[in-house]
Parts: sequence; structure tokens; C-alpha cells
Amino acid sequence: MNAVLSRSGVSRWPVPPLLWATGAVHAAAAAALLAAPALWAWVLAALAANHALLAAVGLWPRSTALGANLVRLPPEAAARREVALTIDDGPDPEVTPAVLDLLDAAGARATFFCIAERADRHPALVREIVRRGHSVQNHSHRHRHDFSLLGPRGFAREIDAAQGVLAELAGEPPRFFRAPAGLRNPFLAPVLHRRGLALASWTRRGYDSRERDPRRVLQRLTRGLAAGDILLLHDGHCARDAAGRPVVLTVLPALLAELRRQRLVPVTLPQSVPALRSAAP
Repeated sequence: MNAVLSRSGVSRWPVPPLLWATGAVHAAAAAALLAAPALWAWVLAALAANHALLAAVGLWPRSTALGANLVRLPPEAAARREVALTIDDGPDPEVTPAVLDLLDAAGARATFFCIAERADRHPALVREIVRRGHSVQNHSHRHRHDFSLLGPRGFAREIDAAQGVLAELAGEPPRFFRAPAGLRNPFLAPVLHRRGLALASWTRRGYDSRERDPRRVLQRLTRGLAAGDILLLHDGHCARDAAGRPVVLTVLPALLAELRRQRLVPVTLPQSVPALRSAAP
């Protein structure tokens, strides 16, 4: 996630190779059409293939092809046997307090990627998350279903609105951003970079927002579990089991027990990941 410093001492967004290649494809397409207009069908096919590739990597939450993306903790954190529990889509007045109690009972710390609109409706819950030693990070303002289709201005509005709300409630501005459903497009990375925010995805997730069987969720989270992993659960939009109980409340105690068995230490993302350099305005 290191960036090159400009002459002014602030960092420039490091354009990823795929986007340099995209620029080259478009330049070549323009040159080809000027030189040989009859090739227009081949040129359009090349451009369509390029855009399909961009769309595909944007639909892959763990991809780093569109820019820096935290999918594991740094090697130093893994050496300390740290893992990061990340909990999305809250706060939820029914589920979040129970999640906090389970974390307290295990002495574990977690990172809550909060939807700012929900946080604004439940400010006391956000403050309680922080009071208990956890971290609050940015999961957008409204969690729009069309988030990945936004342009730079749309991204900026969603991120800035959330940043303002969460910074006020949590007492410090978030350092990490997680896109709704992990989906994005090439315009997101430079918007985050200008704000000094790091995109954070995950190593493994249990799909507890749609899977109603806690055993399957736990299996997905613990299969291959290792130091340095970033694990994804949900306190908002969480699925419920056959008895109507939020799946996360059944999975979390078993997951924490497995972490203890493997001598893995649950920490917050800010505890494990160094702060980014200041970004260019």
C-alpha cells in the first residue's frame, strides 16, 4: 500500500498495471480507427473485452488489480499470530449488543464496518462499540446496492458523508473502507487514496448474511484458518437460523473458541496495520 511521494511531499496514487494497460488499449484503438476505419468491429471487440475484464475484477472483492486491497494482515501481524474479526452492516440494536457481550467474554477485539446511516440512528451503540475497545470503520453512508456503478463524485459523496458521521460518533476518523458487498470499479481507489483511506476486504467469509446453517458458516470461516487472516461476519443484515436466532450469535462463540485453540489473537485492523502516508489533495 505504499505510494510514491510527489515533490510537495504528499503521496500520489500508484496507478495499477491493469489501468495503464487499459489506457494503452484505448490509445491503440483510437489510432487504429484513424489509420484504418474498416477495422472498427475489431476495435470495438477489443474495447469490449477490456471493459469486461475491468468489470470482472471489480466483481471480485479480493482482487488487487484495481488498486491496493487489504485481504490479509501484514506479515508482522501474522508473526504475532494475530487475526482480524471484522463485523459488517451494523450497528443493529438487537444483534450488536449481543455480539459485544460475546467478544467481551472472550477478551477479543473486533473491527465494526458500520453503515453510517444506521450509526446515525443508533449513536449510543457506536459509542458503546468504541467504549468496549473495538474499532469503527467506514462501510459507506447508505450501503447502496448500486455502489459499484458510481463514479468518482458518487463515491466521494458516500464515503465523505459516512466519514463525517462515524468520526463524530467514534471520536476519530476511520482509516479503512469496505465497499458494500466488496464490489467496486476503477474509480474507487483514487477516491480512497486522496482521503488517506485503505480498502479492506477479507481472507475468508462465512456468508452469514444469507446462510441459515451456523455449521456451514463456521466451516467456511475455519477451513484453512491461519494467523494473519481477516474474517468477515455480520451484525446487520444477518441471516437467521431455523429457530429465528441470528446466525452470528451461534457462530461467534464457536469461532472464538477455535481461535483460542489455535492460539490466535483477535485484534482490530488499526492495531495490526500501519497508518498510510498522507494522500494528495
